[in-house]
Amino acid sequence: MATLSQKPVTRYNPPDWFTSNFTISTNAERQRDASHQIRQEARNLRNETDNQTRWDQHDNNTRLSDRCRDIDQWKQTLEKTLKDCDAEIDALEKMKLETEHALQAKALPLDVAIENLTLREGRRDIDVVRDNVEAELHKEVEVIEGIKKALKQKIDEAFEQICLLQEARQQLHADLRDKAEALGIDQEVYHLTNDSPGISFKPNPTRVPKGSTTPQEWDKFSQYNKDRAEAEMRASNRLREAIQATLEQTANDLEAQRNATEFAFRKRIHETDQAKKELEWQQKNTKEEIAEMEADIRALEEAIRAKRNPLKLAHTRLETRTYRPNVELCRDQPQYGLTDEVQQIEGSIAALKEKLATAHQARDGLYRNLYRIEEDLACKTNSLTLDNRCMDVRQKLTSNLPDSIKTQDSFNRTTNRSLSPIKSKQLDMA
Repeated sequence: MATLSQKPVTRYNPPDWFTSNFTISTNAERQRDASHQIRQEARNLRNETDNQTRWDQHDNNTRLSDRCRDIDQWKQTLEKTLKDCDAEIDALEKMKLETEHALQAKALPLDVAIENLTLREGRRDIDVVRDNVEAELHKEVEVIEGIKKALKQKIDEAFEQICLLQEARQQLHADLRDKAEALGIDQEVYHLTNDSPGISFKPNPTRVPKGSTTPQEWDKFSQYNKDRAEAEMRASNRLREAIQATLEQTANDLEAQRNATEFAFRKRIHETDQAKKELEWQQKNTKEEIAEMEADIRALEEAIRAKRNPLKLAHTRLETRTYRPNVELCRDQPQYGLTDEVQQIEGSIAALKEKLATAHQARDGLYRNLYRIEEDLACKTNSLTLDNRCMDVRQKLTSNLPDSIKTQDSFNRTTNRSLSPIKSKQLDMA
């Protein structure tokens, strides 16, 4: 007999079946409602995020544009400051070079002053005096040494200021280079779009790079570089003005001292020349006096010789009359007259010899004085030659002077101009 086989599964009741269908239908509707809600929310979110992204991109493009403008403004400011700094460095270097040339030019007047002092060491005897010329020459050396010291100080200050300017320029250049690079990067970023090639995801793009600064620090850094460069340029400008004033003042001081020294030279040359002329006049008169004295000495010697024969005659007469015999040996008037004559002639000879000795002494004194005059005249001639050589050496100082100073200098010179008697007397009294 056949049998019915049944599956070994759970069997449900009809209510369970209806309940299952209702549950499935209800869950499906609920899921569809939830999905619809999610789709609506997704659409809203997509729209919102799309708008937000567009606005964010717009805002950041504006920020990038503003940032590029700020960087460009600073870049232009720094470029102008750098240009001004370069111009100031160039101007200060030129002023420093001019000061170095002025310092080198002081070697000539110093050599001339020392050569003058060396030449004047050749003076002899009484002419070796500490006169105004020597004092002015020593003062001239002191003035030149002081000028050299002042110029060296200004050169050192200019060198230090150039170093400070170059340091400030280096900071400006580095900041400007960074600004240019940053501007290029920001402009490149500004021109990127969603469709630009080369855009990609980057690992941790929102990280804060090491060494980042705030906008305030960024602005303060560039402002500091600009302010420092401008401060150094102002200091450099003041230094250039001080150097220019020093150059003019030292040139005026040196020129004034040169004029004072050469005036002392001209005055001393005039005094020496006057003394030389006086000695030449005394030499001439002394030689004339010696000649006259020697003529008188010869006349005295001749007068003494002329007294010998009369004295011999008187002696012979007296001696011969001593041979008179006996009472004839009388002391008569001829005897007394002859005796007086012998005494008179001997007295005359003694007086003439005494006067001759006095004349010899006077002549020897004249010769000694003439020797002193000639020695002093040789000293004066030597001193005059040395001072004139000094003036010739000092011509080197006026060879490179401006025409206006040369004209004034030639006007002040009195060496080759004759002075009026009043001026000569005033110069002698001075």
